[in-house]
Amino acid sequence: MSTTSLPTSGSPAPPTTGAPPKSKSDWLATAIITAKTITAAAECAPFPYIKGVSGTVLILLETVVTVKKNREDLEDLCNSSTEIITILHDQIKSHRNTAAVKFKGLCEELESYLEAVILAIRNLQDQSKGFRGRVKEFLKSSNLTDEITGYQTQIQGLMAIVETNFKVDEIHAIVTAPSFTVVKAVQNINNCPPPSRIFQGRQAILGKIHQSFDTDSGNQHIYVLYGLGGAGKTQIALKFIEQSSFSDVFFVDTSKVETIETGLKSIAISKSAGDSAQDALRWLQSNHSKWLVFFDNADDPKINLNDFLPKCNHGNIIITTRNPDLRNYGAHTPVSDMEEADSITLLLRRANKKSSEENLKLARGIVKELYYLPLAIIQAGAFISKSEDLGGYLALYHSNRARLLSEKAAQSHDDYAQTVFTTWQISFNHLSHLAATLLQLCSFLHYTGISEDMFCTASKYDFPSWLPPREELQEPLEFLSHFVEPTGEWNSLKFLDITNEIKAYSLISFDAKTKLFSIHPLVHAWSRSTLPDEEPLQSCMSSVLGMLIPHIALLEYGNPDRVADFRKAFWQIYYYAGKFKDAQAITEQVLKKSKFLLGDDHANTLLVMGNLARTYSELGEFQKAMKLEVLVLEKRTKGNLATTYHKLGKLQKAKKLEVLVLEKHGNIRGEDHPNTLLAMSNLASTYFDLGEFQKAKKLEVLVLEKRTKVLGEEHPDTLLAMNNLAPTYSKLGEVQKAMELQVQVLEKRTKLLGEDHPNTLLAMGNLASTYSDLGEFQKAKKLKILVLEKCTKLLGEDHPYTVLAMGNLASTYSDLGELEKTMELEVPVLEKRRKLLGVDHPDTLRAMANLAATHYNLGDLNKALGLEVEVLQKRRQLLGDKHPDTILAMEDLVKTYQKLGKPEEMEELEQLIEDTKKSL
Repeated sequence: MSTTSLPTSGSPAPPTTGAPPKSKSDWLATAIITAKTITAAAECAPFPYIKGVSGTVLILLETVVTVKKNREDLEDLCNSSTEIITILHDQIKSHRNTAAVKFKGLCEELESYLEAVILAIRNLQDQSKGFRGRVKEFLKSSNLTDEITGYQTQIQGLMAIVETNFKVDEIHAIVTAPSFTVVKAVQNINNCPPPSRIFQGRQAILGKIHQSFDTDSGNQHIYVLYGLGGAGKTQIALKFIEQSSFSDVFFVDTSKVETIETGLKSIAISKSAGDSAQDALRWLQSNHSKWLVFFDNADDPKINLNDFLPKCNHGNIIITTRNPDLRNYGAHTPVSDMEEADSITLLLRRANKKSSEENLKLARGIVKELYYLPLAIIQAGAFISKSEDLGGYLALYHSNRARLLSEKAAQSHDDYAQTVFTTWQISFNHLSHLAATLLQLCSFLHYTGISEDMFCTASKYDFPSWLPPREELQEPLEFLSHFVEPTGEWNSLKFLDITNEIKAYSLISFDAKTKLFSIHPLVHAWSRSTLPDEEPLQSCMSSVLGMLIPHIALLEYGNPDRVADFRKAFWQIYYYAGKFKDAQAITEQVLKKSKFLLGDDHANTLLVMGNLARTYSELGEFQKAMKLEVLVLEKRTKGNLATTYHKLGKLQKAKKLEVLVLEKHGNIRGEDHPNTLLAMSNLASTYFDLGEFQKAKKLEVLVLEKRTKVLGEEHPDTLLAMNNLAPTYSKLGEVQKAMELQVQVLEKRTKLLGEDHPNTLLAMGNLASTYSDLGEFQKAKKLKILVLEKCTKLLGEDHPYTVLAMGNLASTYSDLGELEKTMELEVPVLEKRRKLLGVDHPDTLRAMANLAATHYNLGDLNKALGLEVEVLQKRRQLLGDKHPDTILAMEDLVKTYQKLGKPEEMEELEQLIEDTKKSL
């Protein structure tokens, strides 16, 4: 069997199957020809291992073509990749199976590197910017620069190994030697395990370590990898050792003083230098060979590692630790989360899943939920490998997070014995009671933006001197007292001592520029899920938050001249965080006390009553909201009642009130006052639901302009104005304008509120609906499924946002012709809207009309007829004959009459439609 011949020199040369490049612009075409040639040759024995890597190089080159041909930014990487597969091919072809066995690992390693680059380039296609702009931005990013540098360093390292270790006269001696093992024969490794077989990525970090150790400074080389447990520090170190050529490698378990001494003793014994730790240090200090000591898991901040380091100006040391203080020993790199592309590859490899387009999408969602933490990804992959259900993992994770992150796989790819949660529990167990309490308290805050100042401010809470503090404040006051001097002054040094204790295990991090602390999102979730009873700590943190507002007296102490109960401030905290149930509980208590101490007519009582009404409204309890607002209306304003009329579907009543409120605010406060703009926005919303879209647009454009000018582009009220204007644009056929606004709203709300805030989910759902309007139903479906999952999890099945998400997804299923799935959602949507809103609400009628249309499409004409008759009757009554929804109901019913063979009814209704449209 013949094979294609290639040049046998160590440097790249034009392949025999293609003409030499005529200009620099031909380099990519030449590289592709070379890769194709080698891939074809690899089909024939004895080339079993180079086939995979050469095929991957070919995919890389073809992928580069998709980001515009001949990108000089990627030329070096592509040429290096082509060069090394040429060298590998030459060596394997010349030395046949003798070399092929040895090169197996090298081929697999290179294939892994290149797969990560391919994924990174392909991910560009998922971004929203223009293609040319995306490529330019991507190629300028420091991450890509580091990544390419890392890959090239590794490729050059492999080339060096090929050229130095596998010459023709050496291969036979190495492979046939009695001492030959999978480990490099020239390397003496003392109890040092190999890296995980599924090690993936981290090329930028590896490149930095190689660069640091390759620098001949005449001094001892020390490199520290530090970061959170489970971030992959040990595996990076082991991978670096595997890629390097040290004369001796010594592994030392540094978790305890006893294990350090044992590890050092083994060095002395193995080198016949004695049998003590000091003997080992003396041997290292006197031996000038290229040795390396790997101090792994140097996590205990109480151990002075300097006592165990050889005192000399030669040798190499690598340290892995959770303690960032150890970075002072030498060059260092923080190890945190992986790049997304590497995370996806790692998950799919551990899960034994192919890199299909569908699997890549599913994996992207999983690694994002796991915040790209390597150990969490490996655990997820192990579970998926066992269950064989990649698509179902996220749903299980959302309801069983603690269990899945605590479960150790029976089969593993490395020697790491801990799970995500147990590795952090070990660190947590070393914390003092005060440090542990602070970490747990912070788990009830957002995981970013935590400041010392918030605790300092709370410690200065102003109590009436003549009464003792309330019982529920005893615990937070006791906690804060640890940081307060007898004089009442806050002691920052004591607070720093406690935060440093937590930082020593990388369970919390600190940004020196912003002076803010943050917690890794998974650590944040872990610290909550492992609490035996979270009620006391949650109550404690709630009290601390309440005391952030200085000079607020408690209502129990009966001082009506002071602002009401500090828990009133909680209403805002919970309400704007989307935690409406918590806001309800707090506000109901405050209202009861306010009525008792201040009376029903006091301004503070009315304020609390209005807040409670707004909370009821957000929870979908509109009748309760209206009842309260009617009471408030008698004493104060008509605005909130108008909003509730709107939500109850009583649009004409809402409109009448809203016009009066707008006139009142405009005359008294002026057009730019926030209350005036709110009234304008409410009236526009009612115009929208009445089908008066031009009137709605006129007001909404004005509101957006004024809020942008006064409040800025990222203020929540400005985003709300953008969110309201977008569907109006859609209704008027300006769909592209609608999408541009909704993309901005979603991006800004995600940044400001987080991915899981109700307002973010609402923006996500609105954008999905615009995708539907543009005919991009698959995009709409993907986004709507995500919104429904999040709403169900965070808000519950009966929340108005969840019901809205169900209805929106059903609409997309209908657009895609998936009528059975449509029916499965539309039936419960109608039931829930009848229950929550009543049978006459416009949203209930819309759900009824949608279900009727599905019955029609499925051929159940009598079921469709019954619903359509009811819809039309109620819409005529509530909205009038001229409303677009009423006309739509007429047209739907005409089609059903026609299908059922009822010409008289059909003609009568057609005449009514014609007369109505003429009168518009």
